[in-house]
Amino acid sequence: MEAVDAGGAGRLRPLMLAVVADTRQLDRIEDELQQAFSSEFRVRGEQTTADAVRLLDRARDQQQPVAVALVDYDLGEHDRNEVLARVRSLHPDARRAMLVHWGSWADRETASAVLQAMAVGDISYYVLKPWTTPDELFHRTVAEFVQEWSRSDPSTMREVVVVAELRSPRASAIRSLLTRNGIPHSFREVGSPAAAAVLRAVEQQVTRASAAEVLVWMPALGGKVLLDPTDVEVAQAWGVATTLPPDDRDFDVLVIGGGPAGLAAAVYGSSEGLRTLVVEREAIGGQAGSSSLIRNYLGFSRGISGADLAQRGYQQAWVFGTYFLFMREVEHLDVGDGVFTATISDVGQVRARAVVLSSGVSYRRLGVPDLEALSGAGVYYGANVSEAQGLTGLQAVVVGGGNSAGQAVVHLARYCEQVTLVVRGDDLGQGMSAYLVETVQAAPNVVVRLDAEITGGGGDGRLERVVIRDRSSGVEEPVHADGLFVMIGAEPRTSWLPVSVGRDRLGFVLAGTDASASGRWTEDRVPFPYESTQPGLFAVGDVRSGSVKRVASAVGEGSVVVSQLHQLFRQPHG
Repeated sequence: MEAVDAGGAGRLRPLMLAVVADTRQLDRIEDELQQAFSSEFRVRGEQTTADAVRLLDRARDQQQPVAVALVDYDLGEHDRNEVLARVRSLHPDARRAMLVHWGSWADRETASAVLQAMAVGDISYYVLKPWTTPDELFHRTVAEFVQEWSRSDPSTMREVVVVAELRSPRASAIRSLLTRNGIPHSFREVGSPAAAAVLRAVEQQVTRASAAEVLVWMPALGGKVLLDPTDVEVAQAWGVATTLPPDDRDFDVLVIGGGPAGLAAAVYGSSEGLRTLVVEREAIGGQAGSSSLIRNYLGFSRGISGADLAQRGYQQAWVFGTYFLFMREVEHLDVGDGVFTATISDVGQVRARAVVLSSGVSYRRLGVPDLEALSGAGVYYGANVSEAQGLTGLQAVVVGGGNSAGQAVVHLARYCEQVTLVVRGDDLGQGMSAYLVETVQAAPNVVVRLDAEITGGGGDGRLERVVIRDRSSGVEEPVHADGLFVMIGAEPRTSWLPVSVGRDRLGFVLAGTDASASGRWTEDRVPFPYESTQPGLFAVGDVRSGSVKRVASAVGEGSVVVSQLHQLFRQPHG
């Protein structure tokens, strides 16, 4: 099979830039970068802001990608900001970091500068300057930046390659599916040299490849080729589980929903000896899986994307022995003699001693027919991060006032000429974490429209405009938009549950004291804290009435519920 050059013949090596005024320090940093990365990257060190800016301009003109830019704190605020702003505007995929001295964590001024630069999106994090040779901590930190850059660089060959028209709704859906399931992939636009190279590579296997709307090539899996595949076909080709053997249908715990709460329940359940099955109707990670960056999750100081966090949880649960069914849905649930029987779409029935409901919530729809018709063609529900690069230099609108909306704005602002955030309320801090409010308000290309809503829009086969209405004055204003990301609240999908499962007026599942107080609890014992009005069925995460809509709390509930399962199974009739 023909080898495919992801970036085309003659592509310049990616640039790794360090900007340090002190000659000795710059020499040491250049030496360390050369030792670890010179085979794949062009390492350059500059001592002045002017020289660094000229280098970045030249790289842009020569279409040379910039992978990492390390800027010394000692340059001073003005010079640092000038270099970082240049990197951000000309090379938005580059990972940017501030170089600081060992022991700087004791200096509040340095810490404040790092925090401020992170808050406005100028840097991803800080890097400690190397002090020994070789400095493996320095190498590891920079290598992590390189990996992040490589995953986002559109020219890098990935394990899965999608070839289609740039604005193909089906290609967008497949890319979103791959992103949400943590499958590394790249996109090649039909007509480009890179797409032509892929078609040449697969022409011996598939003679009609060029006639497909979407071609999916998996060079990491022996060169598998899929033409206009369904979601299930994509998942199965990659090895994602979508079925069970006919004789393997009995489990201790059935977990419905593969978001943070469900993954935590799977990790702790399987690791503690419970035979566990997770059924997820869409992609791993749930709503959190669509978040472009979660910065306040304990232990991930630089932040982590929702997809990466979910993928780590999935791999951890899989190693412990959890069974998974993706893109399948629990259609019906019966209980009798202390055993739950679940009917799963295209799989059939499975049995479990207990059920953990962690199905989360779904985004509410705008309800504007002209925009609903463009879903996937410029209109997206949730933070669909795979679309950000396709909007480089264009206009995006985000609707919503929560953390997911704020994270989407910050991510899109890296690429878009302008991002407009539309919020129904009159206070951005009412539903958004303080650090995100600060980041959104500091971004120079973000416009915040409070007390506003989307009432219309449209386009010729693709989103071109939205109509923003001021809720106080009633004035409507058409705004050009190439992408609309909608995050206007969420609702649980619980209408399918048995009538024995009590819910509040919004459809969230009553559990613990709420289940007991509802008058629908019939057992002699009190319900466990996360147990619903149906004994043996537990609700954790966003689907539970009164839950805190945070990833950390969902993980906590998913882990704690396992101890309650053990207590249930120890009951005389559990």
